[in-house]
Amino acid sequence: ITHFWGPVANWGLPLAAFRDMRASPDIISGRMTTALIFYSMAFMRFAYRVQPRNLLLMACHGTNIVAQSMQAGRVLSKRP
Repeated sequence: ITHFWGPVANWGLPLAAFRDMRASPDIISGRMTTALIFYSMAFMRFAYRVQPRNLLLMACHGTNIVAQSMQAGRVLSKRP
């Protein structure tokens, strides 16, 4: 059961990041974005290493890495 509902609940992270692409970069926390990138990197590795492999969770965290990296780019490009 956790191989399904865990990844489904985790999809909220990248979906929220993609939704916030329209928002001002002023509301984005650079520290939290960085933490979420490293969090997703760690759990993407976990999803691959666990037996049986949890590809849904791995895809979720891979998507979150992309979304958070885009947000980090927005924060860095806004910086003076």
